[in-house]
Amino acid sequence: MTSFSPLQLATLVAVLGSLAAVFIPQFSANFRASRIAEPLDGLQQISQRAAVLAAGASVKEAYPPSAPLTPAEIPQGELVEDPVGTWSLPTWQRLGFSQRSPHAFSFEFESRNGAPVAQYIARARGDLDGDGVASLFEISGRSSDEVAPETFPVIMAREVE
Repeated sequence: MTSFSPLQLATLVAVLGSLAAVFIPQFSANFRASRIAEPLDGLQQISQRAAVLAAGASVKEAYPPSAPLTPAEIPQGELVEDPVGTWSLPTWQRLGFSQRSPHAFSFEFESRNGAPVAQYIARARGDLDGDGVASLFEISGRSSDEVAPETFPVIMAREVE
């Protein structure tokens, strides 16, 4: 059995510490970025379809009716599988949206149609670390009879965990 001198052990600890200092923050940043890709992709998909629907409709029918938070219970700290039919509400069907399973976020769609402007807000909520505080992402858009549909950038309304 080989024994290490104190100098060799100190060198080994320094090298391992340096590697950890470089790779742990990078791993953490990549992990967080992958977890927020889900709400960003979902909201972009919803907004693109909403713009297509509004482009060919009057402000009285520009966007589908509001849809409640789906699934109703926000996933907390783990990925969830949806039961069959979770995304069968007519609004989700018109928007062509269903969440991939398993997932960490719930989505909702709020619309107000009518003159002079029709508007929508789509939200994604998720509690990634299960502490009871949900991250919230929003995207919104509007349409009028005079102006082509507009979509505004995704905003992070509440901290990313």
